Amino acid sequence: MPRDEDVAALLGADYGTVLWEPSPEVIEHAQITRYQRWLAGQRGVATGSYAELWDWSVTEPAAIWDYFGVLGERGTGPALTGPLPDTEWYRGATLNYARNALRMAETDPGRVAIIAAAEDGEPRRISYGELAAEVARVQAALRELGVTRGDRVAGYLPTVPEALIALLATASLGAIWSSCSPDFGPHSVLDRFAQITPKVLVAVAGYRYNGRAFGRDEALAEIVAGLPGLGAVIMVGGQPDGPPVTAAAGQAGARLLDWDQLPGAAGGSLEFDEVPFGHPLWVLYSSGTTGLPKAIMHGHGGVVLEHLKALSLHQDLGPDSVFFWYTTTGWMMWNYLAGGLLTGATVVLYDGSATYPGTDALWRLAARTGVTYFGTGAPYLLACAKAGLPAGRQLDLSAIRGIGSTGSPLPPEGFDWVYREVGADLLLGSFSGGTDLCTGFVGPSPLLPVRAGIIAGRCLGARVEAFDESGKPVTGQVGELVITAPMPSMPVGFWNDPGRERYHASYFAAYPGVWRHGDWITVLPDGGCVIYGRSDATLNRGGVRMGTSEFYRVVERLPEITDSLVVDTGQLGRAGRLVLYVVLTEGGTLDDELTGRIRGALRGELSPRHVPDEIHQVPGVPRTLSGKKLEVPVRKILLGTPVAQAADPDALANPEVLALFAGQADPAYSQDEVQRGKKTGD
Repeated sequence: MPRDEDVAALLGADYGTVLWEPSPEVIEHAQITRYQRWLAGQRGVATGSYAELWDWSVTEPAAIWDYFGVLGERGTGPALTGPLPDTEWYRGATLNYARNALRMAETDPGRVAIIAAAEDGEPRRISYGELAAEVARVQAALRELGVTRGDRVAGYLPTVPEALIALLATASLGAIWSSCSPDFGPHSVLDRFAQITPKVLVAVAGYRYNGRAFGRDEALAEIVAGLPGLGAVIMVGGQPDGPPVTAAAGQAGARLLDWDQLPGAAGGSLEFDEVPFGHPLWVLYSSGTTGLPKAIMHGHGGVVLEHLKALSLHQDLGPDSVFFWYTTTGWMMWNYLAGGLLTGATVVLYDGSATYPGTDALWRLAARTGVTYFGTGAPYLLACAKAGLPAGRQLDLSAIRGIGSTGSPLPPEGFDWVYREVGADLLLGSFSGGTDLCTGFVGPSPLLPVRAGIIAGRCLGARVEAFDESGKPVTGQVGELVITAPMPSMPVGFWNDPGRERYHASYFAAYPGVWRHGDWITVLPDGGCVIYGRSDATLNRGGVRMGTSEFYRVVERLPEITDSLVVDTGQLGRAGRLVLYVVLTEGGTLDDELTGRIRGALRGELSPRHVPDEIHQVPGVPRTLSGKKLEVPVRKILLGTPVAQAADPDALANPEVLALFAGQADPAYSQDEVQRGKKTGD
């Protein structure tokens, strides 16, 4: 296959191979091409290339509302007023997210809106008309329970239709939605929900995962007891088996209701409260691994515009699409998946493990449900590659036109596996963004080729740049990922932050008027991008900054290694240890021979600076519930911070492994001096 020689010279020999190029037919029928034609015809804006379209989009953000015909009152004022961080979008405009998500129920009510699947049983299909009727029923119940504009409704739910129905019913009333997956522990849930004091909680008493049933009666009782002001608990899937939830609801003065027997007028019409553009739609949360999670509010208007743009123009979704993303309700990708309804697509909800009963579980789901766009985390694609899974040869995946990868950088070998084993004629889009904006800001485009290890480009309307240490934009070198112009889905604020001080400090303290995201990025001369991981987990060896992703792709390529974590314990004024932790295949042992091969691979493929001072075998790498590696908390532990202070175990997928790092704290530091960032005796 052809290779981009300039990219290979800059990033490494295995980067830049062109794996797919859009055919004239793909370009002709792409949603983004239709948008270009509309711009030329309606606005007199001629853009002959993606680069030209991007240049125009970051200075003229107003076209998305008109192009997609957003339902609502746009108003006559400008699209945005004022600079970052206090930009106001569409002053005077009103709309409702749920109305826009359910517009297909008016025009084509028989079209399938949801395909719901679990680890066992046949998928269940729900039409747009049936979905709207269910939303109307739940809306009536919430109204009967006193929920009005600005009230909060929380969900403790797996990825089931009831969660999406509850979100839409909540939004239709102008109330504010928030959700956590039932694999969250009660402490972690209360860290989130107690901040927003919900009036209604929609919950389950148990769930199934990896072939096992998990009861949540005790956890749910603790959650209910910890939410003062809770008016009702709506149970999905029947009443709890034991008394704890009933007792907790009684003590809290909350009604305990069954989802299938809700109060309110049955068969009533669905109504929508048209709210201001920036009225809060939902609250998402930062990971909360090292402190109280930030409660991040996104507005109705910003989410509608951003998700329409991203899903339609970048991932090419429309009414003929079957859209799947493997996620839980505790990760922003669930909210992004819900956005598929804005495009009129069918969304696939999967409640279960990605690897049960085998690594190919998600591909079997895709084949069974006719998925056309398949989204997952990069670790899943790498696990499939590691297992040598011949997904496209074993299953009929011919319906898949696009694959999305997010959560962590996808290295070249992940790209290679997709095109070798899933399909040669599809758009693989490595996508990066975050909970903070509930979208991606660098990602794929049907107009651009797919190159191994490269994110195709910066998304429309997202002025993403790389800043050097002096705060100047740089091209072709690693820098801080920043956004220098407003995006509509930037948060409308944090909960309980009326002066927006915490919001400003989180994103705008480093560069006034510029959003600092906290990742390392290289923006290539042709607009392609490479993400290297969190800048607060930077490795600094001999004055050279290095991202963690390049370590992982070298180490995890070795057949004996299934996972890894690298940490630099250096602090200001003192070099530290570069420590690598590896998880081996079952029965494997870290002996001198394997250690030597690891060191040799890092030295040969990266540089002598990348060779770790220490390599340790561990049974697991600590990860958040959304699958992100906990580099920063482990670094804190190695510098002497107690495990209980370094990370909240309820926010982790595997909290039991975190304690394994405590015995390896650097003896050159005491806890008091760690807090001040100084070496003992300095």
